[in-house]
Amino acid sequence: MRPLPSRELLRGRDSGWCLRANHWGEWKGLRRFFAAISRLGDGVFWYVLMAALVGADGMDGLAASAHMAATGVIALTLYKLLKRWTRRPRPFASDVRIRAWVAPLDEFSFPSGHTLHAVAFSIVAIAHYPALAALLIPFTASVAVSRVVLGLHYPSDVLAALGIGTALAGVSLWLVPGVNLFA
Repeated sequence: MRPLPSRELLRGRDSGWCLRANHWGEWKGLRRFFAAISRLGDGVFWYVLMAALVGADGMDGLAASAHMAATGVIALTLYKLLKRWTRRPRPFASDVRIRAWVAPLDEFSFPSGHTLHAVAFSIVAIAHYPALAALLIPFTASVAVSRVVLGLHYPSDVLAALGIGTALAGVSLWLVPGVNLFA
C-alpha cells in the first residue's frame, strides 16, 4: 500500500500545475480570452443574466434572479471569511516564475471567489432554467481555468471553490421549495 502524499508534495504539484497553466498566458490570444472571461466573471455576466431572466420571463425570472442574488450574498460573505481566515498568498506572490496576467481584486488566494460564485450561480440558474446549462457550464469552466492561467489562483483554490459553490447551491436549492435541479 502506497503512503499518502505529503503536504509538501501536494503543494509542489499544485504549484507545478499552476506554473504550467500560467505559461498558457504567454499566448496573447489565449491571455486575452481568459482575461475577458475573468472580467465577465467579476459579476458583469451574472448581472446581465439576471436582468435577462427578468426581461424574458417576468416574475418567474425575478424569482430565479432573487434566488441567485441571495445565494451570491451568502457566497460573498463565506468567501471573504475564508480569505481572511486562510490568508493564502496568491501564486504570483509566492513564486517569481508565475506571472499575474491581470490585477487581482484582493490580496489572498483561497478560495477562488470567481469560481465559487460561478458554480453557485450556475447551479441555481440551471435548476430554474435547465436549457441554460449549454451556456453556463462552459462559461463556468472557463472562469475556473482562467483564474489559474492568469496566475491568480492555485488549482486547489479553484477545486475548493467548486466544492463550496456546489454545496452552497445545493443548500440553497434545498431551502427553496419547488426548485429541483433534477426535475
